[in-house]
Amino acid sequence: MGHIDHKAKAPKSVGCAVLTISDSRTEDTDESGRYLISALKENGHSVLGYCLLKNDAMAIKKVIAGFADDDLVKVIITTGGTGFSHRDITVETVSGLLDKEIPGFGELFRFLTWESIGTPAIMSRALGGVSSGKIILCLPGSINAVKLAAEKIILPELGHLAREAGR
Repeated sequence: MGHIDHKAKAPKSVGCAVLTISDSRTEDTDESGRYLISALKENGHSVLGYCLLKNDAMAIKKVIAGFADDDLVKVIITTGGTGFSHRDITVETVSGLLDKEIPGFGELFRFLTWESIGTPAIMSRALGGVSSGKIILCLPGSINAVKLAAEKIILPELGHLAREAGR
């Protein structure tokens, strides 16, 4: 069975959770989190949780574990904390939770970013993986990066990703 057949059997609606990680954003200024929630809902998916946290590894792990414990949540998307300043800890925190990494997610995101903005794409550490049958995708905090990832990668493949991770 090829990818077309797999994708055809994928759910059209997936339960999702969104986590924004930022020391500077508030719910009022969390443009990327709001966009993700809106885009997911507009594409028929359920947003079952949202949280905004500071760059705190223990808090991030706790929230992700809470989302992962919800049987209805199949995909957790984070935004923020994927750069390489000393405060950016999302990738290190989440990678320790993954059973499997999805290297193609970060690779494709960086390629599309390169097409969009050029060489600053090397600064992205976007990450995708599977943890206990759940997809976890870590995006930069920039609204443009989130829109690019959502529109070009996540929304077209969300059901397919969730199906494969849960098999």
